[in-house]
Amino acid sequence: MDLFTDPVSTPCGHNFCKSCLSQCWNNSQTYRCPFCKANFRKRPDLKINTALRPKTSEKEKADSIKLFTDLMRSIERCQSELLEMMEQKQKAAEKQAEELIKELEQEITELKRRDTELEQLSHTEDHLHILQIYPSLIRPPCTSSCAEISISDTQLSVEPLRKALVHLQETLDEKLSRTVLKRIQQHAVDVTLDPDTAYPNLVLSDDGKQVTSKDIKHKLPNNPERFDYCPCVLAHEGFSSGRFYFEVQVKGMTDWDLGVARESINRKGIITAIPEAGYWIVVLRNGNNYLAGESSPVPLSLRVKPQVVGVFVDYEEGLVSFYDVESRSHIFSFTSQSFTEKLFPFFSPCKNEKGKIAAPLIISRQIQ
Repeated sequence: MDLFTDPVSTPCGHNFCKSCLSQCWNNSQTYRCPFCKANFRKRPDLKINTALRPKTSEKEKADSIKLFTDLMRSIERCQSELLEMMEQKQKAAEKQAEELIKELEQEITELKRRDTELEQLSHTEDHLHILQIYPSLIRPPCTSSCAEISISDTQLSVEPLRKALVHLQETLDEKLSRTVLKRIQQHAVDVTLDPDTAYPNLVLSDDGKQVTSKDIKHKLPNNPERFDYCPCVLAHEGFSSGRFYFEVQVKGMTDWDLGVARESINRKGIITAIPEAGYWIVVLRNGNNYLAGESSPVPLSLRVKPQVVGVFVDYEEGLVSFYDVESRSHIFSFTSQSFTEKLFPFFSPCKNEKGKIAAPLIISRQIQ
């Protein structure tokens, strides 16, 4: 009874979330409406109900407004606290400076008085008087050393402000990423590997959730769907509308490719994995080099090595985003893309070198 997520309509006219209905039919040998029990001879091709999808858009809009309102309040509160701290430091510094000025003025007055006395004594011939006051003349006046004069403890500095702003930015980025990732995980789908597309050197697990690269090539039929040169494999499931999300464990791997590809991609020979050729992927090379597969590869600077990568697609918006699931941070996004055919999750554990222990790419179970 919640708001629809990617709402679809059955031929009998009832509405459901696409992921819920797909999961229901995936676990059944027949296709029927969960509400009225109407049977369908073949599985209907589900399309997003754009009339109902705004019931979801309004909720997301309200959630976004609330999030940014909270962030703005947090920023305003931090700004007020920082300004108050700076004003207090400035007042303390001004007070200390005023006290130092008074002390210096008193010392100047004392030094002038001594100078006058010495000037007078330089003209006297009363040597006995000079000897009597000599001890007081040789005693140095109580003056402050310039090296000792400092207001460093209360000195106005931008360093606390800079640190506070950096901390605030990190907090806001983390909060926003956590909120965004939590929301897109609601669009998680069940993904399994399609053995008919797998490069012959790849080994797929029986449940279709893991793929490992081996240095032994298996004899498999070279069907049109199969990659014959690059160590790649696609998922069974393709998507031509709505939003979908899946997660892949990449722990222990030094090289991998992840993302989505359109149905009509070239699967034979050398592949140029860029959006113009129908690939939207992020890759890891040599254990440390992360790149986004643009026409000119984009280097990615990541604070930590992702152990689980989340891939989110919004078909209508032309968006493909990648996330570090454990740190809940954004990795990269392809934006303003134009999708006109089915998109399939794309995986590559890269070629295995002889003697090298290969870790598998592992597709996470559907997020609950």
